[in-house]
Amino acid sequence: MVQKEKLFVHFPPVSTKEWLDKINSDLKGADFNEKLVWRTNAGFDVNPFYRIEDLGNLRYINTLPGEFPYIRGTKTRNNNWLIRQNIDITNYSEANRKALTILMKGIDSLGFIISDPESINEKNFDLLLERIFLGGVEINFSSNGKALEILDLLIKYVKKSWSDPDQIKGALEVDPLSRLMVNGTLCILPEDGFDYLASVVRSSTSLPHFTTININASNFTNAGADVVTELAFGISMGNEYLAQLTERGISADIVASKIRFSFGTGSNYFSEIGKLRAARLLWSVVTNGFHPQNGKNIKMNIHCVTGKFNKTVYDPYVNLLRTQTEAMSAVLGGTDSLTVEPFDIVFRHPDEFSERLARNQQLILKEEAYFDKVADPSGGSFYVENLTSLIAENAWKLFIEVEDQGGFLSCLKSGWIQKKLSESASLRKSNIESGKEILLGTNRFPNLNEKAPSEIDLDRVFKTQVPTDGIQIEPINLFRGSEEIERIRLEKEKGEKM
Repeated sequence: MVQKEKLFVHFPPVSTKEWLDKINSDLKGADFNEKLVWRTNAGFDVNPFYRIEDLGNLRYINTLPGEFPYIRGTKTRNNNWLIRQNIDITNYSEANRKALTILMKGIDSLGFIISDPESINEKNFDLLLERIFLGGVEINFSSNGKALEILDLLIKYVKKSWSDPDQIKGALEVDPLSRLMVNGTLCILPEDGFDYLASVVRSSTSLPHFTTININASNFTNAGADVVTELAFGISMGNEYLAQLTERGISADIVASKIRFSFGTGSNYFSEIGKLRAARLLWSVVTNGFHPQNGKNIKMNIHCVTGKFNKTVYDPYVNLLRTQTEAMSAVLGGTDSLTVEPFDIVFRHPDEFSERLARNQQLILKEEAYFDKVADPSGGSFYVENLTSLIAENAWKLFIEVEDQGGFLSCLKSGWIQKKLSESASLRKSNIESGKEILLGTNRFPNLNEKAPSEIDLDRVFKTQVPTDGIQIEPINLFRGSEEIERIRLEKEKGEKM
């Protein structure tokens, strides 16, 4: 009988001290911390390696997927997520035809972007949703107004189409705090905005799996924030909504069940995985503080979208590599749904080809790479578990700073949020200018003979100035890291001031 031996039985274990002795020997006198310890933009240090003893102080290391505090995700049998594609609505019939087409190409989450709220009426709504099986696809709506009207029309359509309200999944993406933060003003006072939001939440209770509060934390990513800042400010926004709406008589269970977080995903691969794991941990702590009756309502609902900050006009196909790693991070981190934006979205309106590529990036991860098969695949990784803990710890400290100053809205009115974002943005701009933060094809290995794409929309490439009339607060500055470099190149190429 063949005697079986254990794997690696002939290799004795190596202690951490032996590893460090060998590393210091190889460094030949160079400083270990200076050479190998990574100082993140968020201000904390990450070691070059971690070992099993580094897991000893992590409180939630032994929890399973689906268990409180959901650091390992809310899914237990697999890691499935919804593949979302957005449709800009200029014509409701055409938007419907496009929706039906892409649903046959692997999409299971639709995002309808309504740019003209005055076009919202029952006739157009019926045209938009015609022949779409609402029980088999997630439906999301984003508009610059008339949220209650959209919700009423959806509820009416559900009844007319004999759809089961319990099967309707999706979101009405209402987020007055983000609109105030980005535009510097609301059409009504913030307090009245919370009153309006409360009426939207109450009206949506007949659709139990349809969320109506969308916390657009991706704005922080696109303002140059690091993962800790995005997470802390996003959680603080959620806490503000919970506090404001429970004060208006809505139970914490209902409010929490109506909140979805939309995070931006950057190219820092492992940090983005850790961010989503840390996000679920922190949100479970915050919602638990409001004493909900149903534990299911403290589970964070996460949508992710690839960020714009690191996307470039020159050498644009590198954007495909960026969005692919970002999609991988979001999926491995346990997102519930994901939008991969087309590679050309920062400089023109995406065409059928670029949208197809964006869809297929997710389909490859799901159908060919099997990213949907294992719940929390990074669980137990010494590195990812410690990185998750570091992100959570530092984000919680920043969250407490916000709360000590009165909460998110108070800090937004005082300009403290804007100041923090400006500091983070300045650091990243400096790092890009110096080459410390690399944008391949832009500040590292640029092809100076390359011309800008022929179809270029300068309003997309460079952000338009926010009007200062009627401004209530200082708006945050959304930008891309490559903007100034691209401005110089475009001015030289076109011979005119941009």
